[in-house]
Amino acid sequence: MAGAKAQQNEVTATETISPIDNSEKGIRLKANSLFLPIGIVNVAGEFQVDKKITIQGDVFISPWKSFSGHELQYYSASVEGRYYFKQAFNGFYLGANIAASQFTLQKWNYWNDDIYINEKKESFIKSDLYQKGHSILLGITAGYQFRLSDKWSMDIYGTVGSSQDFYKGYERGTGKRYEDATGYNKSSEILPYRGGVMIAYKIR
Repeated sequence: MAGAKAQQNEVTATETISPIDNSEKGIRLKANSLFLPIGIVNVAGEFQVDKKITIQGDVFISPWKSFSGHELQYYSASVEGRYYFKQAFNGFYLGANIAASQFTLQKWNYWNDDIYINEKKESFIKSDLYQKGHSILLGITAGYQFRLSDKWSMDIYGTVGSSQDFYKGYERGTGKRYEDATGYNKSSEILPYRGGVMIAYKIR
């Protein structure tokens, strides 16, 4: 009877020991299928932190000195924390994003031939003007990720947030600054600044 009691105590002690979790955290490598056909690269890596939490880092590279007649050189990097309502890499999620960018581009409101007049009363055609500078962006992401197969999945997402822009404006051809500021112009906007359809490959 003493032997049976000792055996029972041994089983009880064994049962109270927490099992070691040997499961690997998931990793996904991604490319944005919306931009690749037009020569713009947007790639990312998403890394699992917890059952429902991931961290994603991505880069966006648009090398176009001219795209349909508009400057579109835009380089950015961002880091995002994501919370999935089901589990990591599956279903709806919300994220907090921070990004930094450098650009030489023509803002959308300059895509016309209206006249821009600066404080010195100098006149410029808006379609001849472009901007060069950098931005700091903070935003909120919403998205949905689902499996296509054992190794492949699709991630549909969009980010809206605040863009703090620091830039100088130039006239195309002459390189002359069209505004009167001696340093950087500063602007703040609320706008969508990320989005697309990422095709993801499961590393583990």
